[in-house]
Amino acid sequence: MEDSKLEEQKSVGTTKPQAISDKPAVDKAHAIQDADRKRKIQELSLQRERILSERTSSAHRREALQSALTEIEFKLAELGWAIHL
Repeated sequence: MEDSKLEEQKSVGTTKPQAISDKPAVDKAHAIQDADRKRKIQELSLQRERILSERTSSAHRREALQSALTEIEFKLAELGWAIHL
């Protein structure tokens, strides 16, 4: 009977440090994902600004720019970014 209690205490005792040691790894993974998301948002925002700054008299070029702008804004919306006016 005492052996089973001892085994139970050992197994319970080993899971707590493991759970604690997993937390920094999870935090690091979240930090990496957040940094990657922010980098993508910044990259797409810069592309959006560049497209908005372009001026052209070509209807075909304007159409291509509008298409690219729509695609970029869709990707930004997927990342949770809202247009800042």
